[in-house]
Amino acid sequence: MKQILQFLLIGLTVAACNPTERPAKVKVVEKEGTYRLHVNGKEFYILGAGCEFGAIEKLAEHGANSFRTWRTDNGQQTGQEVLDRAHQNGLMVMLGLDVYRERHGFDYNDEAAVKAQYEKLKLEVMKYKDHPALLAWGIGNELNLGAKNMKVWDAVNDIAKMIHEVDPNHPATTMLAGIGKNEIDYFREHCPELDFICIQMYADIENLPKRLADAGYNGPYVVTEWGATGHWEVPPTEWGAAVEQTSQEKQQAYLRRYEMAIAADSQKCMGSYAFLWGQKQERTPTWYGMFLENGQATETVDAMHKIWTGEWPENRCPTLDSLRLNGKKIYDQVYIKPGESFQAFASARDYENDSLFYHWELMPESTDLKWGGDHENRPETLFRADGKAEMTFSAPTVPGAYRLFVYVNDGLDHSATANFPFFVKE
Repeated sequence: MKQILQFLLIGLTVAACNPTERPAKVKVVEKEGTYRLHVNGKEFYILGAGCEFGAIEKLAEHGANSFRTWRTDNGQQTGQEVLDRAHQNGLMVMLGLDVYRERHGFDYNDEAAVKAQYEKLKLEVMKYKDHPALLAWGIGNELNLGAKNMKVWDAVNDIAKMIHEVDPNHPATTMLAGIGKNEIDYFREHCPELDFICIQMYADIENLPKRLADAGYNGPYVVTEWGATGHWEVPPTEWGAAVEQTSQEKQQAYLRRYEMAIAADSQKCMGSYAFLWGQKQERTPTWYGMFLENGQATETVDAMHKIWTGEWPENRCPTLDSLRLNGKKIYDQVYIKPGESFQAFASARDYENDSLFYHWELMPESTDLKWGGDHENRPETLFRADGKAEMTFSAPTVPGAYRLFVYVNDGLDHSATANFPFFVKE
């Protein structure tokens, strides 16, 4: 009885926040082998990005129509606040439900723990199910990563069934790291409540048609993470540091991968969410975010603007052609003696011939390396310097792995960026 009253109170609270709004009616529609989401009877092809703490308003300005989250309340804003901001900007939200992961120690053989999770998530569904900005429910994120117990998918199916019982207006899905035959075979037999699947891939997304065929999946899907080449997909240096793409290389990869893997499947793919509309530390502070720590947009924002609108922004980000250390390229193995002077040179240009400003930063190679996007601590900056395209620096006196970053800004909050890993050795 107490739980029923709690559900009623939540429903009244949401209704009070949106007295004249009704929930969107969303469903998957198949017509002659082509699948699309329909919102209130109209086709809705997802043009979106993953947006945890990013600028929701800028998403709309650049032509997106949706974003996804990984949880309801992100620790900085409530789900209500996120959904309200989305609605104010004409955006729909695939709202994440944070499901516990086996790789973090959760035991899906523990029936009491699984039940407690179910009840917790039911409260979240009841709280937000009637918001007009809600597009769909994303149950968990990459639950197959490092998982061996297939009971996780039984739990996902139970959550999806609960969603359909209490919220008839929104579909339910789950996000997979890649796509494999084991999961698809299990879904086919044990997860009838999932309305479609979501797939997350990076450089390997260029092989998505083959991966789908190998897995035997021929149904509707959304790509909920894609973007820069993953740190696990690049050749490392001799000392094990992953080599990051420049912002120019990332922009080119976004454009190519969208055409090859997303736009190319006009029948089964119902849209996508690029990663990441914001900034995060993962291997480096610049690897996956489309924005810098200071909020400046990078070249991948321009790429998404082009994808979403068909046109480049009126004022584009600068572009960075190359970064050299002592005349060597990023994929060269660069060793420098402790305290030795070295030269850095960044070759950059601006499409509108805006004045360019160069900011340099040195930090040790990150040692807080996690898996699957888990939180990592940013290395401490050893020095920062504003200067020119060509600079002379002194190497650290302590041997070890380091990275030199360059940020090229046009004075209009647009930047190009690159970093160069090197090793200080006696």
